[in-house]
Parts: sequence; C-alpha cells; structure tokens
Amino acid sequence: MSKPLDDITIARQTPLRPIEEIAAQIGLPASALYRYGPHKAKITAEHLKTITSPRHGKLILVTAISPTTAGEGKTTTTIGLGDAMERLGKKTLICLREPSLGPCFGMKGGATGGGKAQVAPMDEINLHFTGDFHAITSANNLLSAMIDNHIYWGNELGIDPSKVTWRRVMDMNDRALRQIVVALGNNGQVREDGFDISVASEVMAIFCLANSYADLEKRLGDIVIGQRFDKSFVTARDVRAAAPMTALLRDAFQPNLVQTLEGTPTLIHGGPFANIAHGCNSVIATDTALKIADFVVTEAGFGADLGAEKFYNIKCRQAGLRPDATVVVATVRALKMHGGTAKADLGQENIEALKAGLANMIRHIENVQKFGVPVLVAINKFTSDTKAETDAIEEACAAIGVKAHFCNHWAEGGAGALTLAEDVCAVASSGKADFKPLYPDALPLADKIRTVCREIYRAKDVDFAPAALRKLALFEKEGHGSLPVCMAKTQYSFSADPKVIGAPEGHIMPVRDVRLSAGAGFIVALCGEIMTMPGLGRDPAAHRIYVSEEGLIEGLF
Repeated sequence: MSKPLDDITIARQTPLRPIEEIAAQIGLPASALYRYGPHKAKITAEHLKTITSPRHGKLILVTAISPTTAGEGKTTTTIGLGDAMERLGKKTLICLREPSLGPCFGMKGGATGGGKAQVAPMDEINLHFTGDFHAITSANNLLSAMIDNHIYWGNELGIDPSKVTWRRVMDMNDRALRQIVVALGNNGQVREDGFDISVASEVMAIFCLANSYADLEKRLGDIVIGQRFDKSFVTARDVRAAAPMTALLRDAFQPNLVQTLEGTPTLIHGGPFANIAHGCNSVIATDTALKIADFVVTEAGFGADLGAEKFYNIKCRQAGLRPDATVVVATVRALKMHGGTAKADLGQENIEALKAGLANMIRHIENVQKFGVPVLVAINKFTSDTKAETDAIEEACAAIGVKAHFCNHWAEGGAGALTLAEDVCAVASSGKADFKPLYPDALPLADKIRTVCREIYRAKDVDFAPAALRKLALFEKEGHGSLPVCMAKTQYSFSADPKVIGAPEGHIMPVRDVRLSAGAGFIVALCGEIMTMPGLGRDPAAHRIYVSEEGLIEGLF
C-alpha cells in the first residue's frame, strides 16, 4: 500500500489560479489588489471605500467540540464547506484567521486546513504570510518603547513604573520571557515586565475589531497602559503612541485574499487565539465578505465554549453582526477521547466510550442554541469510523432535533461536504435565526463572568481572587462597566482543569486576575493556570521543519 500523501504534498500537487482570477470571481478588479506574488494579495483600502453595498450575505459560523489531541478539523471543515457551497453555485467567501508562528513551531502545526480542503499556498500562509503579525508585534512594542522612553525623559505624566500593565509581545512560544526585568544598566526605571505571544496582544484584538483607520487609531489611543502615582489611568494616547502605531498597521489592516485548492476565494486576516483572546478573524474582512458574497463561512477558535461564545458576545455585539447558522464539528475519534478512550486505542470501535463522549458535543450544541442560532453538526470522517459509531452519533443528534452530516472533505474536497452545504444554505436562508447575546451590556462585570461560567461552562460558581474583584470595581468606576468579558481559559475542558474532559458540571471556576482592554472593548478574565505566553513542548514541531535541497519548506502540517 502506498503511503498517504501529507497536506503539503497535496497542496503542491494542486495547481493554483492567478489571484486576479480569484478576485474576479467575487467582482474585484485587478486594480483592487496589491499582490504578494502570484497567489496572494491584499484588497486595497482605496477599493474597500468603493464597496458601498449593504451587508446581504448569510453568515455561517463553524465551531467545534472541546479540542483533543485526536483533532477535530474545524478549519478543514470550514474550507470544505465553502468549497461545497461553491460547487452548488453559491457565491461564497471563506473568512479565516492567520496562523501564528507559535503553534506552527510548537505543538499544533499549521492552520490552513488539511487534505483536499486547504487554503494555499499553505507554507507561505503559515510562515510570515503578508507580514501582518510582524506589523502587529512592532506596533505593540513601539508602545512599550514609548512608555519606557517617557519615564526615562522626566516622566511628565507621572506614570507609576510599578503600575505599568502594558507588556511586550513576540509571535513565538517562549516561556523564558513570561517574567523579565527591564531597564537595567542605568537605562531607565528598573521594573518587572514580561512578554505575551503576539496573538494575545490587545493590538491584535483592536486590529480585528476596528472597522476603519479612524476607528483603529481611536481604539489604539484608548489602550490603558497603567496608572499614574495618583492612581488615574494612563492611555496610549497620553504617551502620543496611537498615531505612529496606526502608521505601522496601515498596510496590514487591508484584508488578505487567497484561495482554496478548489479555487474558492478566501479572506485570511487577523489571528487572536480563543483561549486567551477573542478568537475571530477581522471585522473588516467579515464585513467586506458580507457585502460582496451571498454566503460567508467563518470560524472561531477552539471549542464553542470559547470561540463561538466570544464570536457572539464580543464580535457580533461590537460589529452588529447577526449569524444565520452555526456548524459544530466533531470526529468519532475525538468523541471517544472525551469518553475516556486512550489515543492509542482510538482505531478500535468503542460504542460505550463514544456515547459517553457525546455529552461534550451535546453541551456545545445546547450552548449555541442559547444564542438563538440554528445548529447543524458536521462529523469529520476518518477511515477507522464504523457504522455502529456513526449510527450512535446520528441517533444522539436526532434525539435533540439536530441533523448530523458525515463529511469526507479531507479526502474528497468540496464533493465530500455537499449534503452539509445543502442543509447549511437552506437553514441560513430560512430566517429562523433570532440571534441575541448571552447577557446585556448593563450587567455588572462580575455578573457577566458568572453568567458565562454558569451558562456555558456549567460551573456552580466563580471563585474571584480578591485583587480581581478590586480591579473589576475600579474598571466600573472608570466607566468600563458596560464592556463584555473575554474569558482566558484552557481550551481542553469546560472547567479550568485541562484534564477534566467530557461535560463536567458543578465545578468552581477560579478567576485569578482580570485585565482591562479598553481599546479592544472587553475585560479579560484569567482563569486557573492559563498562560498568555505559551511554551514549547518537549518535542516541538520545530524539530521537524526544514528547507530541502530544492529550497522547499518541509515538515509543516
């Protein structure tokens, strides 16, 4: 038996069309593009101003069960669904996030789909792409430099160095930089500092939630970087950083256009993680797509308890979006893991474990339904799946009034997701969606956190650290009480313990700290031991990535 082709080989063996042809498919002239080689381009800001049609596209969110090491294939399903809708003759645009170098060289690998359901060129998208993340990193660190420079040259604003909360970032997993000391060697006020990964930066969140250059600069100016000696807040505007930060982000702010292996137009723009940020692609990309396509397929990071919840409560709330349908992705293998099966045994039929693991999927479906959005289920097929296992999933979904679609887009591309696409188009066009956020703006911040923990995580209660409660009170006093909350929590469990899989309930959710992201427009609640700067594993993917004698990048997946 021949060895199955890996993702990068499949991508290289599939010829791509010139990016101008992909643009023409959605009504964009060549003059609307700033090309990055033959297969990547940005849609220029000048052309975006000419797209004045109202949003008319149907918005479909793809989310998933709680992730496992078995993999669920959310991005692969998003791409396969978009390809299938194109095959049905629907004018479709896919909207994705940009991959971070941290996971590419860490544990996860790339984020461009898999098999015949990929966006391409996969190696270029996964590594550097059009430089957007570098621009975001530079803008974040320019603010850091300007804060310390202001303190060095006399500190006219009276900034308390011990109360500076703005952290530096880099787009790589590096646990050694979580806590550092800056300004040694008579180079300013010595203080503790630290690095986050770039995708956790408030600049990334602002980049993804702003709707114009003016909004981008205003939000950047609203960033709270710390406190004065008199305890009042200091902003990026106060240290005169907003305008130059906007200049660094000018080109990056234009959405990126690429294609799937089947030629479906795809916008990839922005990339916050959903376990430590809001986990959605940019509003400007989604808004543009809704104006020029009939159907827009997007995704939100990790499971529905994180990505989908933040898509609904943060992105949709701020951007005025009204999703028409949601697809929850699962695999037989992942469901069996949630039922207690060891990864080494996933190839064997285990109906008992599967039925136990279905509780996780059902929990996510119920959570999505709380937002008034119709739900469909997509089971990403593996060759090891048995009929008894798929029958059990179908029966469980039918029992709660949801249809399960068994999709083979990894092996067949869009042809493997046609029935899912037909139902998605029908449901999204039915007018049955009655979207509403989970909580009102006026609810106190602590109660917003409790609402998410009780309604989505099914926690019994929340254990707030005393310092976190004091900060929440301060944020409300300073006029930020109407903001939504962004939960920073492990992606592997409904609880704060990544080892508690399945569908736990009645647990206590520990909130050890909170952070104000005034520019992004939300409050971050740090739960349990979640880190905003990940580390590399014992055997990271970086060990297997190299450049071949032919100059090709190998080892990405």
